[in-house]
Amino acid sequence: MTAKKNFEQSVAQLETIVKQMESQELGLEESLKLYEQGVKLTKECQRMLSSAEQKIQKLMQETEGDD
Repeated sequence: MTAKKNFEQSVAQLETIVKQMESQELGLEESLKLYEQGVKLTKECQRMLSSAEQKIQKLMQETEGDD
């Protein structure tokens, strides 16, 4: 993952991985590889969501302070 992906791209890639794994036409090695990619993408999405949540909370605090 050299190029930084945005949230939507990561979710789309996760959806593709899930569909591939549900097809049941994969061998064990390929399934493990896709599972590992899925875990990494999930962690990255969680990190991005956490960062966005922190930004929103900060903005809300700043807005409340302006009242």
